[in-house]
Amino acid sequence: MREIYLDHAATTPLAPEVLDAMLPWLRERHGNAFCAHRLGQEARRAVEDARKKFVGFFGCASDEVVFTSGGTEANNWAIKGAALALEKKGRHIVVGAAEHPSVGDAARFLARFGFETTEVPCDATGQVQPDALRAALRPDTILVSVMTAQNVVGTINRIDELAEVVRGKGICFHTDAAQAAGKVPTAFPFLGVDMMTIAGHKMYGPKGVGALIVRRGLDLVPLHHGAGHQRGRRSGTEDVAGIVGLGAAIDLARARMAESGERMVALRDALHLRLADALPGVVLNGHPLDRLPGTLNLSFLGLTGKAIAERAPDLLLATGPACHDRAADLPPALRAMGMEPQRGAASLRITLGRGNTWDEIDHAADRLIEVVEALRAEAPQPAAARGPSERPRCPRCEDRPLRLELTGVAPAVVCEDHPGCRYEAWLAEPAGVA
Repeated sequence: MREIYLDHAATTPLAPEVLDAMLPWLRERHGNAFCAHRLGQEARRAVEDARKKFVGFFGCASDEVVFTSGGTEANNWAIKGAALALEKKGRHIVVGAAEHPSVGDAARFLARFGFETTEVPCDATGQVQPDALRAALRPDTILVSVMTAQNVVGTINRIDELAEVVRGKGICFHTDAAQAAGKVPTAFPFLGVDMMTIAGHKMYGPKGVGALIVRRGLDLVPLHHGAGHQRGRRSGTEDVAGIVGLGAAIDLARARMAESGERMVALRDALHLRLADALPGVVLNGHPLDRLPGTLNLSFLGLTGKAIAERAPDLLLATGPACHDRAADLPPALRAMGMEPQRGAASLRITLGRGNTWDEIDHAADRLIEVVEALRAEAPQPAAARGPSERPRCPRCEDRPLRLELTGVAPAVVCEDHPGCRYEAWLAEPAGVA
């Protein structure tokens, strides 16, 4: 059975270029970057070279980068470290209602130390609006955390606008950019945040490595105590191979983000069009335009996402985040969006990557149409499952409908009102594939 990987939000495959960069540091170049001898100093230079790559891509200073074991550690340190460092100013924390558990749970953990947490609601698309954040703030608020891009529906928050709400109030602002980094621009200075989380395995790098970018002058209480690595901010022997791999992944993102993002938008919307044209009762979850390029979260009304996913095991996709996939209850992010349980249970999270091709997307559409039609034929369906499906909108014209043209050299997704406003879903293998 032909398998197609459509779960890139859970993790991305390790890019061949990243593996090539890592291999010497997994074999003969095994020195501890804290040591003074030749092997140690080689490792130290490799770590610092990787740190410098953050400068060119994220626009931060090299000494603002602290390497971690991944996004979860970075989020925990951002929340706990900032709260404990600022507790004399106040004990109130604000987090987005649709955050990754490593943010929300870390904030709630601090209740045992006298901190209070408020969840700022998102709207029905998953976005946190400036007025909602403003209403959640209190005189004793010391920390705000809102993710750059939502991990279930892909909605992008306008972090720069949210940063304006807290500016000048002495509040530390953190954003979890694990899903966004390498897919959409995430320049640290322009977002206006004090801390930003990066996860290597979400951007074709290795698992088990990430970073927290921390604004100069902001001192966080360390979570890891020991020999004082990384200027005393995060003790522990650096994973040199992983850090080198993360640096290589940043190089790839810098070279390919624009082109691969354009391709993923085209393929994503082509898949959406095929499903919406062939099936009734298909609705989009998340923001129609402010969304990650490769994320498509759809509800197939009258069914459950779990039933669809299990009937099509060759399509490697999810009903929610990896920590909630196939769960019986609704993912917390969908609850935060106010989604009714039936629609939430009917959802699938389809997330594309750089290596997906039109042939794969076309085949995935055929399989999903086949499975949904079969499941609906097996049991009576509600009226909503027979209603019109929601079609994607042109990302350039915003409110214009799209159509899929399958004539010519390659399929094309075309704006119905402006045929010149088109973007291609190429038949050819993408450059670099990974």
